[in-house]
Amino acid sequence: MRKFLICILLPMALMGCAGKQVWAPDEMVARMAYREPGPATLTLMTMISNRSGGGAHTSLMINASQRVIWDPAGSFAHSQIPERNDVIYGVNPEVYQTYKGAHARETFHVVTQEVVVAPEVAENAFALARTLGPVGSSQCTMSTSNLLSQLPGFENIGSHLFPKKLMEEFAKLPGVKEGSLFEDDEGDKAAAFGNAKKVQLKTVN
Repeated sequence: MRKFLICILLPMALMGCAGKQVWAPDEMVARMAYREPGPATLTLMTMISNRSGGGAHTSLMINASQRVIWDPAGSFAHSQIPERNDVIYGVNPEVYQTYKGAHARETFHVVTQEVVVAPEVAENAFALARTLGPVGSSQCTMSTSNLLSQLPGFENIGSHLFPKKLMEEFAKLPGVKEGSLFEDDEGDKAAAFGNAKKVQLKTVN
């Protein structure tokens, strides 16, 4: 019952603190569409402070019929990468590295946790991501845990406000592959994201 109420009430709460609406044109989304070869996967990404060890941001990469990144309340933006209300499209290997590189710097590193799922589970996650955004400030982990908890096999994922709590719970799922990205770019967030915007991307299809 508690899980049911969370699933019903949380989207309503998020509507009251919705983030900025962004809507890339159809042509750009279609042109950049990409799916990573191999099985359907979900990859939780958690940005961790190198100073305090605390979690700073949560996002979820979904490899379904397309590979996208659900980046709720995220600051990442690039003129060549289409976004629609917190869903980043066209996540080919170069875009994926650009996204991670914009977050990994002297002050933060990125933890990735990948799990293989059934194609219909990934497609369900993709559909949910398209309906949940844009998400308001500080709701990245709550919205991501809410999304995950609605998927078959992820029903035991609790409702979390803090990125590390969700990361620790995700780590308990069977078959999770974990990695970390550390970079020594300057710690200023605006500078790191500004550098990402300067990257000239090539479309990989």
